[in-house]
Amino acid sequence: MSKVDPRSPGPPIGTMGAAMPAADDPEPIATTDGRVPGRRGRATRQRLLECTAELLVATPWRSIKVTDIARCAGTSPATFYQYFENVESVITVLAEELVEGVGALTDLVDGDWSEGASWDTALAVVRGFMAYWERNRAVLRVVELTTVEGDLRFQGLRVRALNTVTVTLARVIATVAPGSGSPAGSDPMATAGTLIAMLAQVAGHRYGFEFWGIRTASLVDSQARLVHWSVTGRPAPPGAEVPGAMPPPPRTGPVVGGGAAEARSAQVHAPVR
Repeated sequence: MSKVDPRSPGPPIGTMGAAMPAADDPEPIATTDGRVPGRRGRATRQRLLECTAELLVATPWRSIKVTDIARCAGTSPATFYQYFENVESVITVLAEELVEGVGALTDLVDGDWSEGASWDTALAVVRGFMAYWERNRAVLRVVELTTVEGDLRFQGLRVRALNTVTVTLARVIATVAPGSGSPAGSDPMATAGTLIAMLAQVAGHRYGFEFWGIRTASLVDSQARLVHWSVTGRPAPPGAEVPGAMPPPPRTGPVVGGGAAEARSAQVHAPVR
C-alpha cells in the first residue's frame, strides 16, 4: 500500500476536484441559468470560491456579502450571480469539496498496523486530522455551527465525511484484532466512531487547548497512544514520543502564546486579497 504524506491530507479549500470536473464528469459545472461555462468561466467560478474561503477566515459567514466576494475576486455582483444564487450556496460547494478531501484521511487510517509500523501509522492518522482541520478550518467552522443549529444540508455533509473514515477504521479494528477484539470496546464501529469523534473535536479545538497551555504536540501524543492501543491492543512502543510533548509546568489558568495560538493570530491578521 502506498504511503500518504500526513502533512498534505488534501488540497486547500476551494481547489478540490469538485470545482474543476474531469472531461468525463457526468454532471459538469453549470451556471445558474443552465449553461456550461468554458475555461475562463470555470476560472472565475473557482476564484469566487477561493475568495469566499479567504473571507471566512476572519469574517463570520453571515456577515459576508456578495459584494465582498465579488470585490475580492475582481469581478462584479452580476458575474457572481451567474455562478451562485447567494453566499450560502458558495459555502455549500466549499463544504461539499471537503467531503472529497476526506479520502486522504481514509488512506491514512487504512495504513500499515503491523507491530513494526503501527505507531507511525497512528501518528500519521492524528497528524493528518490536525492538518486537514487546519487547512480547512474556516469552512469546517461554518459546517460545525450550522450542524449544531440543525441545518440538515451541512449536517449531512459532515456525516458523509466522517462516516467514510469511521467505516474504514472499524474495518481495520476488526481485521487487526479479530479474536479478542479491541480493548477499547467489543463493537468495532462504536470504537471507531468514538475515536473519530475525538480526532475531529480535538483538531477543531486545538487553539482552546493551547489557550490553557496544552501543547499541540502533547495532544498528538495522547491521541496517537489512544488510537494505537484501541486498534492494536498494544501500548505505544518503548521510546515512542512526539517532539515537543513534554510535561508543562503546573498551571491554574490560561496560558496565552502557544505555537497554535501564534499561527492562528498570523492567519487571522493576514491581508485578504
